[in-house]
Amino acid sequence: MKNVLSIQSHVVYGYAGNKAAVFPMQLLGVDTWALNTVQFSNHTQYGKWKGMVIPKEQIGEITQGIDEIDALHECDAVLSGYIGAAEQGDEILKAVANIKAKNPNTIYFCDPVMGHPDKGCIVADGVAEFLRDQAMAQADIIAPNLVELRELTGLEVGNFEQALAAIKFILTKGPKRVLVKHLSKVGQDPAKFEMVLATQAGIWHISRPLHEFKAKDPVGVGDLTSGVFLANLLNGKSDIEAFEHTANAVNDVMSVTAESGKYELQIIKAREFIINPISQYKAIKIA
Repeated sequence: MKNVLSIQSHVVYGYAGNKAAVFPMQLLGVDTWALNTVQFSNHTQYGKWKGMVIPKEQIGEITQGIDEIDALHECDAVLSGYIGAAEQGDEILKAVANIKAKNPNTIYFCDPVMGHPDKGCIVADGVAEFLRDQAMAQADIIAPNLVELRELTGLEVGNFEQALAAIKFILTKGPKRVLVKHLSKVGQDPAKFEMVLATQAGIWHISRPLHEFKAKDPVGVGDLTSGVFLANLLNGKSDIEAFEHTANAVNDVMSVTAESGKYELQIIKAREFIINPISQYKAIKIA
């Protein structure tokens, strides 16, 4: 069994951050150690919430505690997501370095959570800069959306060709894989939800339907996407198999969520589709 240390947000009600990533990874047979950067009553897109940012020291202390029981070497991957304060970033990278010293095969998957294409950059001061200037270079895999693609590269991304140029730029900065979670309005077809996977072996594109929601679009889709993709890789799937399974599993979760009329992702209700998606969209190599 593979093990992931997942360092991201936690919400008590609903699904975002670790709440959207941990259970799907566990469903796929990956043991997941949740280390929370914040604990909030609900995700912030409600416009109001209660809770706190976890002190940065907790990241190092908890990692040290795992090390002291001689279990840190069992970690096969670190997944980082929403960071509540910029100073947590240094602690995350220290934890990654410590784990890689124990297990050199450990994967660092950075989900550079910054914002939403329709809302812009919405993280605490200094977080975007940390992700761009420090985390990206250390990541084995990085998974931006459109906003994050622009923030990480500083490039204009107003069409599909510019998006590909930005993705190729990131591949020169350290990551071995770039998973673009959502191209939003700069994809090949504005009526579709489009994703891109890039490695040194090439670039693949996949599109699936855009779903209509009675309420606002649900939050946590990117967290779900990153968790499922990482679990697939750890389970031995090829890059393309992992990419296709992820796109199809997330599409089925979105279908169930849309049919429910709920704002929150219906991850529990759609659990069977996370393991065995009924959607069968295929990735196409474009470069």
